[in-house]
Amino acid sequence: MKAMCAFFGVSRAAYYAWVKRSAGPDPEAGRKELIQKAYQASHRTYGYRRVTWWIAQKWGVTINHKAVLRLMNQLGIRSVARKRRIYKNSQLETYHSYPNLLNRDFTATRPNQKWVTDVTFILTREGWAYLSTIKDLYDNFIVAH
Repeated sequence: MKAMCAFFGVSRAAYYAWVKRSAGPDPEAGRKELIQKAYQASHRTYGYRRVTWWIAQKWGVTINHKAVLRLMNQLGIRSVARKRRIYKNSQLETYHSYPNLLNRDFTATRPNQKWVTDVTFILTREGWAYLSTIKDLYDNFIVAH
């Protein structure tokens, strides 16, 4: 024992303190369980910031985000990025395909010469809302929405 402590460069008191700490129950077990639940509920996509937020919202337990990061590292868990899906026209069931007439020339010399449009999706409490705007490139006037 004395030779082992000398070899590792620790005192006998530090060795026995370590043995006493390692023999007892894990003081972080409750927090680790909450982190595991949050991680599984998110389908392994939450990082430490969102896990911290989720625990505070779901159980009302405040844990420092650095502690959550440390415990996630101890548990060997980290967020898994979802792969982006690449949609092809056949998958989107797009029935119309138009040629590129502007060819990135976004300057207009007179009104109503070039109009552009775009569609955006907005998540509301009732579901998804779709917003389409038509813009005149001459003076950037929104013609319709």
